[in-house]
Amino acid sequence: MKCTNEPVLCVAFNPVDSSYIVTVGKSHIHFWSWSAASLTKKQGIFGKYKKPRYVQCVLFDQTGDVLTGDSEGQILTWARSAADTRTLGKGAKDTYQISRLTRAHDGSVSSLTALQGGCVLSSGGKDRRLVLWSETLSQLKEFEIPEQYGAVRSIAEGIEGELLVGTTKNALLKGSLERGFTPIIQGHTDELWGLATHPFHNIFLTCGHDKQLCIWNGNDHTLNWAHILEDPGLCADFHPNGREVCVGLSTGKWLVLDLQSRKILSVHSDGNEQLSVVRYSPDGNFLAVGSHDNVIYMYSTGQRTQQYTRYGKCVGHSSFITHLDWSKDGNYIMSNSGDYEILYWDITGGCKLLRNRYKNKDREWATYTCVLGYHVFGVWPEGSDGTDINALARSHEMTMIAVADDFCKVHLFRYPCNKPKAPSHVYCGHGSHVTNVRFTHHDSYLISLGGKDASIFQWRVVKASNIPRNHSLSSTSSIEAAH
Repeated sequence: MKCTNEPVLCVAFNPVDSSYIVTVGKSHIHFWSWSAASLTKKQGIFGKYKKPRYVQCVLFDQTGDVLTGDSEGQILTWARSAADTRTLGKGAKDTYQISRLTRAHDGSVSSLTALQGGCVLSSGGKDRRLVLWSETLSQLKEFEIPEQYGAVRSIAEGIEGELLVGTTKNALLKGSLERGFTPIIQGHTDELWGLATHPFHNIFLTCGHDKQLCIWNGNDHTLNWAHILEDPGLCADFHPNGREVCVGLSTGKWLVLDLQSRKILSVHSDGNEQLSVVRYSPDGNFLAVGSHDNVIYMYSTGQRTQQYTRYGKCVGHSSFITHLDWSKDGNYIMSNSGDYEILYWDITGGCKLLRNRYKNKDREWATYTCVLGYHVFGVWPEGSDGTDINALARSHEMTMIAVADDFCKVHLFRYPCNKPKAPSHVYCGHGSHVTNVRFTHHDSYLISLGGKDASIFQWRVVKASNIPRNHSLSSTSSIEAAH
């Protein structure tokens, strides 16, 4: 049945009469009667009240009246009025009109929930308040959700009055108006790109377009702490000492945070274009910063890691930097760029470009995250246009390669992977392009990030002896979803 040309935001059955349905949406509320296979509609009359831009939620109270919450912060009570056949004629129809207006919130009313005992709980978008109302809509209690969790989107009542609250910042809170609320789940709200795993703890960092920097505990899948950045965070790396972390932003700025004090130790800026990769040398003495201005900026960390000084620049790429890795001895860098170029640099020799690339073929690399290279060219699918793989990570044991692709998949290859059309295990789950992958320090888990689905997957690495016999692929291990 066609309802309206405008968006419909909510639909609900009358809990005591399933032939009675209400729909609400942009500037409208419709009351429906369902008989056999047909639906008939009557439009609610706002009358002397200003019509709101959006009617966002609907609730049937215990008296049978309909309550709606709208974008003006009002709770409207609707009642059915019987037509006066003496004055309007025999064919007159019943109407649905507003019997009461209750000012509830600053900004919109995002949800209405009927609680056990007859009370009503409303939530506000802009003011982040939860308000408890009596059956006659007299205010009884209220609670303001902390800003870090966002505005309230939905509410559900559990056992013994416990409340679950879903928020606009992908948080699920548990608690009550009396005791307050604690987070069960927290997450990002926009595209994710930055990912780093701790060098010796099961901790990892994520950052993205929502300007949130989050430190996660991989053992119990909880958020340790979060920091709001000035600009979107696109890349990150832990210092080898495990005490500091560097985060690159979309504006060319990068900053170093102390994990214990959670304070910013230093802020630097290289150009005004976004940074795509930051990477510490294995000994922690240098930091390489890859920018979209085609330059790799090199810094010396000094005795104290917050005393960063410019050491030099690697200039030679003709497109933006995408990935880079350090050699095991910390003397060389391998880098990739947006025009599918692989370059090698002598850092201790003054950030010089190495012309003889063949000599670097067998060099040992501390990490392998470059998507282009002799040891990993077998991961590319036939007919690829060069943008199908977003990220790559080698395990610390140097036996596996995890790949994040543009088709919502995570792949697992054997390392090295230097044969065309190499076989792999393929894993589904993400609802958008996979932007990054990293193994944890002991290779027990793999972390993958989703783009538009803003999701973080933690996969458990299953060793070869535990893989079912029907696995015909030649990878030494497989992964399974851990959380």
